Amino acid sequence: MATRNSHISNTYDGIAESWYRLRHRTRFEPELKSLAERWGQGRLLNVGCAHGPDFLPFVGRFEMWGLDSSAPMIRMAVKHAQKYSFKPNLLVADAVQLPFSNGAFDYVVAVASYHHIPGGQNREQAFQELRRVLKPGGEAFITVWNWWQRDFLGKGREVQVPWKTSEKEILRYYYLFTYFEIGAALRQAGFKVLAARPENGYRLPLKYFSRNICVLVKRD
Repeated sequence: MATRNSHISNTYDGIAESWYRLRHRTRFEPELKSLAERWGQGRLLNVGCAHGPDFLPFVGRFEMWGLDSSAPMIRMAVKHAQKYSFKPNLLVADAVQLPFSNGAFDYVVAVASYHHIPGGQNREQAFQELRRVLKPGGEAFITVWNWWQRDFLGKGREVQVPWKTSEKEILRYYYLFTYFEIGAALRQAGFKVLAARPENGYRLPLKYFSRNICVLVKRD
C-alpha cells in the first residue's frame, strides 16, 4: 500500500501487525525470481512494500529501496528484514509523489499497490511518477487485482474488502482494473508494455478472468 490518502493509510496502520503475521514469503515468488534473473543486479525500488516479503528474491545482488505510506508497515518491514538478514533502505512515502530524483532506479516492483490508490488522477500521477524515477531502458513489474475475477463479477470498480484483526474488522479500498485498462494507463504514462499476464498459479485458458494482472513495462 503506497498512497498517503489519510483514510487508506490509517487502514493499513491498523492492520500492519496482523498483516505481518499472515505470511513471510511473497505470493509472487516465481515471477519475482524470474525478474531477479532477468535483471541481474542494479538499484531496485519496491513501491508499496508493506512488510517486505517481495524483497526476498532480490537479496544479494540488488541495492534495495522500499516505501510505504503506513509507518507501522515500514516498522514491520524492518522486522522482516532483520529476520531474513538483509538491509533494505526503507521510508514512509507516497506513490503519487515519489521522493526520488529523475532516473534514480534501474528497476521497480509494485506488488498489489496501485489498486489501493483512490481517484483516477491520483493513479495517473502515480504511473507518471513511476516512469520519472526509472532510468531510460529501466523496467517495472506491477500487479493489480482484476475486475473480471470471479469474486467481483457484477460488482462495481471500487470495492471495500474486509480484513479481520483480533479486535475488529477493517475495510480495505481497492480499485479493480481490467487488462485493457491497466495496459492503456501505462502506455499513456509513457511505458512500453512488454507483457500482461495472470499470476503464475492461474490455470484457465483465458487470461482475462485471473485474480491478478501482472504487467511488465519498460521505459523507453
